[in-house]
Amino acid sequence: MPKPVAVTGNEAVANALRQVNPDVCAAYPITPQTDMMQRFASFVSNGQVDTEIILVESEHSAMSACIGAAAAGGRVITATSSQGLALMWEMLFIAAGDSLPIIMPVVNRALSAPLNIHGDHSDAMGARDSGWIQLWSENAQEAYDNTIQAFRIGEHPEIRLPVMINMDGFIISHSIETMEYLEDEVVKSFVGEYQDAYPLLDLKKPKSYGPLILPDLYHEYKRLQHEIMGRVKNVVLNVAEEFEKISGRKYGLFETYRLEDAEVALVILGSAAGTAKDVVDAVRDKGIKAGLLKPRLFRPFPYEEVAQALEHLKAVCVMDRADSFGGYGPVFLEVSSALYQNGKGPALINKIYGLGGRDFLPEHAEAVFNELNEIASGGSIKTIKEYIGVRQ
Repeated sequence: MPKPVAVTGNEAVANALRQVNPDVCAAYPITPQTDMMQRFASFVSNGQVDTEIILVESEHSAMSACIGAAAAGGRVITATSSQGLALMWEMLFIAAGDSLPIIMPVVNRALSAPLNIHGDHSDAMGARDSGWIQLWSENAQEAYDNTIQAFRIGEHPEIRLPVMINMDGFIISHSIETMEYLEDEVVKSFVGEYQDAYPLLDLKKPKSYGPLILPDLYHEYKRLQHEIMGRVKNVVLNVAEEFEKISGRKYGLFETYRLEDAEVALVILGSAAGTAKDVVDAVRDKGIKAGLLKPRLFRPFPYEEVAQALEHLKAVCVMDRADSFGGYGPVFLEVSSALYQNGKGPALINKIYGLGGRDFLPEHAEAVFNELNEIASGGSIKTIKEYIGVRQ
């Protein structure tokens, strides 16, 4: 039986990568990801993995090296945060467009300016339309489990797409939590041997990656990318079902908490969901029928399933730890689209919280539930989008 261990999120994910033992890793240090890749580099130097680490001068170069290694036929990883992900911008689209299943933990951190090293979701949200699958984690255990499952998801022969595993900077990456590791052999067996597809170094079958495609075919190529993304949900669920057999831990497209009989609810990503669950229990004791939905798979977004989970509610607040300046928050836009296409559903409001690592406190969640309860009881929506926890 696995024994509980006390580790940080960075340590947990680094250990998952050790257990998988990828062929190539090209990464560049950036807070708060640095500790993760430093730990993985120690596994390489100690002979615990036979991964080839490539030293690079930037995150753009890191992703470029990963693209080359994946195209050559290797199982490839990297990791980054914030400005590092932004510097990869050009290459993210190439990795996805060339159907290369690179696995990349992203330790979420605010984007400059002004400079801030603490956690919010603006980095990954900025890359949400790059063609990468996105999984989100509430704690170190989920970050570890999502990392292992990401290899099976991204490398599935009907998908072959890169995957980001998102975890909140410092809150998850540097906080020590109690969790369980799987045995090395169990992980190795679950992930399996890497099966390359169209390796560039197969000289007997020459091929080209990233060729020039003009208007006569580019439109069709992008439609195909969308069609492949449409296959991801089923693969995520199938992989989660197999993972439950080896771990006892259940995953889906999202998690619901006390949502079935709820009248009001929060939709919230990442570590703040843990705080919000406690507040759900607290306001239930005060007579508010509260619930919660925590997305796990954000790209592709499970529109139909989210709409069905929320349609019975009277009022919902979608919480965003990133902003779209001049627009609503990115998660709010997805949930709004899901419910609009469904043709029925609750009143919706949007709260922007926790930017630059600002604490998300229980009293913030309780205030939102009180507002939702007023709306559900017939009150009017005062404002759709509002910042919470802002100093006056």
